[in-house]
Amino acid sequence: MTIRKMSGGAQQGRKVAKPLYTPEERRRRDSTGWTLVQGILAPVQFLVFLVSLALVLRYLLTGAGYEAATLSIILKTLVLYLIMVTGSLWEHAVFGRYLLAPAFYWEDMVSFVVIALHTAYLVVVLGNLAGPQVQMGIALAAYATYVVNAAQFLLKLRAARLQAESEPELTSEGFEVMS
Repeated sequence: MTIRKMSGGAQQGRKVAKPLYTPEERRRRDSTGWTLVQGILAPVQFLVFLVSLALVLRYLLTGAGYEAATLSIILKTLVLYLIMVTGSLWEHAVFGRYLLAPAFYWEDMVSFVVIALHTAYLVVVLGNLAGPQVQMGIALAAYATYVVNAAQFLLKLRAARLQAESEPELTSEGFEVMS
């Protein structure tokens, strides 16, 4: 085994991506219970989304099942609110801010659009401000934006995993352990 001191800067001419997590942020991410909560809620939300999407499409194609589609969209919206609140608690635990931490800035910005569209759906439905076709159109717009947002988070998780795999193992003094 060889140990060598890591240099403080990047090699000239080589662009080094800023790490998603500092070592301290990674430690906080791995130690907070909110990481597990997010890991459970994200697939639950996706499952609710898939069922709801099927019910919405069924209604739009056949005209049957408006109530089921509506209830499923409301459930999807409630799960979205829950994951957003717990996600902001996770972000605070890891990055020290409830939203818009630099590492998740764009994911949070798109999340705001997703929440706005889901909330607009609730306002329209509960206020009886438009007919079922408009309601379902708003829901589909919310769902399309949700898919973009989910893809953002999946890509971010993949980047974090690849970053963790490519980082050298360091001693507490900042020396790299070479095999």
